[in-house]
Amino acid sequence: MTTSRHPMPARDAAQRVKTFEEVALGYTRAVAVEEAQRCLGCKNAPCMKGCPVGVRIPSFIAKLKQNDLSGAADILFEDNNLPAVCGRVCPQESQCEGLCVRNKLDGAVAIGALERFVADNSSKSVGACAETCGKVIKVAVVGSGPASLSCAADLARYGAQVTVFEALHTAGGVLAYGIPEFRLPKEIVRREISNIQAMGVKFALNAVIGKTIFVDELLEDFDAVFIGSGAGVPSFMGIEGENLNGVYSANEYLTRVNLMGAYKESSVTPLLRGKNAVVVGAGNVAMDSARTARRLGADVRLVYRRSRAEMPARAEEIEHAEEEGVKFDLLVNPVAILGDDLGRVRGVRLVRMELGDPDPDGRRRPLPIEGSEFEIDADEVIVALGTTLNPLIKNSMPQLETGRKGTLCVDNDGRTSVSRVYAGGDATSGAATVILAMGAGKRAAKAIIDDAKAR
Repeated sequence: MTTSRHPMPARDAAQRVKTFEEVALGYTRAVAVEEAQRCLGCKNAPCMKGCPVGVRIPSFIAKLKQNDLSGAADILFEDNNLPAVCGRVCPQESQCEGLCVRNKLDGAVAIGALERFVADNSSKSVGACAETCGKVIKVAVVGSGPASLSCAADLARYGAQVTVFEALHTAGGVLAYGIPEFRLPKEIVRREISNIQAMGVKFALNAVIGKTIFVDELLEDFDAVFIGSGAGVPSFMGIEGENLNGVYSANEYLTRVNLMGAYKESSVTPLLRGKNAVVVGAGNVAMDSARTARRLGADVRLVYRRSRAEMPARAEEIEHAEEEGVKFDLLVNPVAILGDDLGRVRGVRLVRMELGDPDPDGRRRPLPIEGSEFEIDADEVIVALGTTLNPLIKNSMPQLETGRKGTLCVDNDGRTSVSRVYAGGDATSGAATVILAMGAGKRAAKAIIDDAKAR
């Protein structure tokens, strides 16, 4: 048996840029069992300390070592309501795998790949919990992203009657509209949601909470409300030319492709397909946008004001983008988007940057170099600089306390300033990872049940 980590097999880069099929192909059973053998079964399980939802990692891997797929799935699904999703999109390298003791030997155990294998190849799914709150309670869950889905599933396990209210016509939140098919197939999202529906959770689509229905109205019909509405308002640079035709927020760009099928020739809402696309940013959303633009036929340049060392995207996503032909222009920052006489993008003016002293978050501050401006050709610009909370719910319920950046204020268990109203995920933290949102949803579900017991 080899002791080195088994790499994740992937489609050839030259072929995958022509399709939206999933890039990572997953382990075979033989490889998964062999990779599981690398787990040392540490008694103190440092890997678990890095998992926001508390998956009993050594336990499910121990079952896989024995080729017991059913047993591994039983353990995995007890703690993780969306394992097939998490196995694909979680930043394992900085969480569970980052704390694996084999890092000091020959590379961390591929926990994420094993999680994906078990979830993809088992017929098991989330199930009931023996503990209940002692009475049937009704809970409204706002939004259907990872925080909401995790909260809803745990509530259903406790015996609550749960209805999820989703503003769009498809459930899944950022899992459905934000992450491309080649990284997270939508069939996987639909399957995970079907598992939660099988627990009795109901979904009400096209329901805009704060507009068509107010939180106060929900509190009249439900014992508690969980707000997991995410952070869906895009941030822009505030520079000249951002209103030109051909400028997209990453939110709009990815939503139109992922949710509305704009990449298909038959789409009724097609995108303007650029030949020279510039993506601004260096997070996972920027990589998703750049890789999507490549699949739509564009030459893509990703511009970022810091160096490669500061790029916040996962290393795997950066590597895949480079393999697929995305060019990185680092230590540069847009100062204007240039347009033609018809109001369409024709280029971007950039300034070169240098890194100065660290800012409050510890990263070196990027500073413009005087006299270094230059221009590049572009007919499409995608701005991927993060998102903020949609103020719709807050504006419709002013008594909800918010923080400096407009996010909802909660305690450690998701309780807001309004009785019987809870919140979690990006609505409280700002844009973060899927697994962190899921952890917040689980904590809130427990708080809702604990509070119901106390009433």
